[in-house]
Amino acid sequence: MRRLTLLAATLAALGANLAHADITVGVSLSATGPAASLGIPEKNTFALLPTTIAGQKVHYIVLDDATDPTAATKNVKKLTSENKVDVIVGSTTTPNSLAMADVAAETETPMISMAGSAIVVEPMDAKRYWVFKTPQNDAHMATAIVEHMTTHGVKTVAFIGFADAYGEGWWKEFAKIAEARKLKIVASERYQRNDTSVTGQTLKILAAKPDAVLVGAAGTPAVLPQKTLKEKGYKGLVYQTHGVANQDFLRVGGKDVEGAYLPVGPVVVANQLPNDNPVKKAALEYVKKYEAAHGAGSVSAFGAHAWDASILLQHAVPVALKKGQPGTKEFRKALRDALEGTTNVVASHGIYNMTPQDHMGFDQRARVMVQIQNGTWKLEK
Repeated sequence: MRRLTLLAATLAALGANLAHADITVGVSLSATGPAASLGIPEKNTFALLPTTIAGQKVHYIVLDDATDPTAATKNVKKLTSENKVDVIVGSTTTPNSLAMADVAAETETPMISMAGSAIVVEPMDAKRYWVFKTPQNDAHMATAIVEHMTTHGVKTVAFIGFADAYGEGWWKEFAKIAEARKLKIVASERYQRNDTSVTGQTLKILAAKPDAVLVGAAGTPAVLPQKTLKEKGYKGLVYQTHGVANQDFLRVGGKDVEGAYLPVGPVVVANQLPNDNPVKKAALEYVKKYEAAHGAGSVSAFGAHAWDASILLQHAVPVALKKGQPGTKEFRKALRDALEGTTNVVASHGIYNMTPQDHMGFDQRARVMVQIQNGTWKLEK
């Protein structure tokens, strides 16, 4: 009887291990709604990711949050409570990522956001202990914009951005850096992602007569302020954020966004990078794979954020497997620790070096300035 009991216990244990043999990656992204032009290439990229890491099968569960923080929260609760995921990837936008981070921390599940704002991972606290991100921070990119402005003779600047965490994050970081570099901010306006007019805000900006305007928005809704400025006769420089670096923005904006400057990850202009750029090889690898599946010129910065999340996992999973099995609390904690220990990992957007205080991990090698010329991105040299 005792032998049968031991055998049953052993089989039960084996069964439990087999039940958690796969690594489960839970994804919530914005494939519909105002951020769809960002979320669709992310979703497309998950179909290109490896199905095994370190000999372990990887199972991806991809859900759409429709650019809605409430839906993102519902998704991540389902992924952690029902699907028992080992890691969360998402969401596309800053408000959704902030909503998801609460659940990630509560369930002690590592999370890799694909949103741009620094506030997703800063300041470090008990909640952000579990959160990492693949895109460049707004502060990181704002520095490049301010440097470009000052070298192009800009003395006064106006800001118009989303009336949400993305816009406020950009305003906070840009204003701080601009003040330090003696740029005078003469106007600051906001609008909603689904607004159809910004005429009132634009008239206030024109009255302030800025040398340049920064649009702190993302995706196709970022076209509206630049289009309205042009319609009202504005002749100064216009800057956009890295949140617009996709073909949908160029298609919707057309001639209205010609001439705009913005900072982007190297992957956006991979073919234009000099051969000694340390990111070029990794960036071209993603471009080749994505465009083979979706056509020439289809690649965007946003799909590459999902690709880079996978690269982080491909380095972290082998380390975590030495300390725990997928499906366990020990594995999730080991995976978090391994992500935080990421060192000199080359990805399509830059080179990651994470620390306990830096869960983004990029330096200046993760950004280049481009200008929109003839409906495409032209690397600034």
